[in-house]
Amino acid sequence: MISTLRDVFRAAALAGAAMTASDAGAETTYKMLDFSQLDGWEQDNHADALKVFLETCMDLKDQDWQNLCAVAQSQVQAGGAAGARSFFELFFRPVMIEDGTPALFTGYFEPELDGSRYRSSRYRYPVYKMPPEAKRSSPWLPRRAILNSDVMQGRGLEIAWVDDPVELFFLQIQGSGRIRLNGGGSVRVGYGGANGHPYRSIGTEMVRRGIYNAHQVSAQVIKSWVRRNPVDGHELLLHNPSYVFFREIRKIRPSKGPLGAMNRSVTTLRSLAVDPKFTPLGAPVWMEKDGETKMRRLMIAQDTGSAIKGAQRADVFYGTGDAAGQAAGRLRDPGRMVVLLPIQRAFALLPDEF
Repeated sequence: MISTLRDVFRAAALAGAAMTASDAGAETTYKMLDFSQLDGWEQDNHADALKVFLETCMDLKDQDWQNLCAVAQSQVQAGGAAGARSFFELFFRPVMIEDGTPALFTGYFEPELDGSRYRSSRYRYPVYKMPPEAKRSSPWLPRRAILNSDVMQGRGLEIAWVDDPVELFFLQIQGSGRIRLNGGGSVRVGYGGANGHPYRSIGTEMVRRGIYNAHQVSAQVIKSWVRRNPVDGHELLLHNPSYVFFREIRKIRPSKGPLGAMNRSVTTLRSLAVDPKFTPLGAPVWMEKDGETKMRRLMIAQDTGSAIKGAQRADVFYGTGDAAGQAAGRLRDPGRMVVLLPIQRAFALLPDEF
């Protein structure tokens, strides 16, 4: 959920989407591994992963998953943190799923903006709810008409007002976030709909204009340029006709992450956005991320994204706020991911000659 819109935008904006399995035309292959073949498996905190698995396993419908969820709940209730690793090793088998496309890990986050419930000279950029007519008509008005006309004014559609139009633009790309209120407290917003227009890449447009080369474009680079060039920057943002509306999220504790595709909160550095064509939502996934900073840990597939396509493609949730955003923005690393599947399900995927 929070990554669906985010990723289709980012793939275009950053001009770096990976080739999908259908593009590659390769056959999907399955190979069962042993836990001893998972680099760093013994060193991970499996108890943390088990807690995150429990966040969503109760929503899995198939009987084998339900049975495993019940066992996992019993494990935690019995205080068996030391047995978390044994739980995964006893009831799952690691399966390497490949489709011919190299592994790619990127990151995403929940942005935080400064804002107010009321408009002022500082807080003058509205975060809108979706108007009824936009729900009935797709496509509805483009971004330029929404922002440069009075169609939204005087209707009580403002959830809050923020102080930075660039951050608001990228809040729409992420699809959810938090707004720190000037009087204290915060408002959490999630994706509430869109105007139905296709996204036009801001990054691609900057490359077309000769402002940057493709390899130089990133979210931080775009933000910096727009702020340094307020007039041209405003016009650049209007180049994208797509517009995202929000809804206020009231039922999630502030300590919890935003909602993922399973309508449950995702967890910092334990939740992955995956392609559910290859990786079942709710499944444990062993991640071996290479690059400058290696990461070896057991993640849970709890989110999706329109640009997250392929058996070896995943997006790591990095948390909330600017530091999380910077870390997520730097991530673009190779490696491999291995899905942990219930034993019978794992064997059923293997070729007959296995």
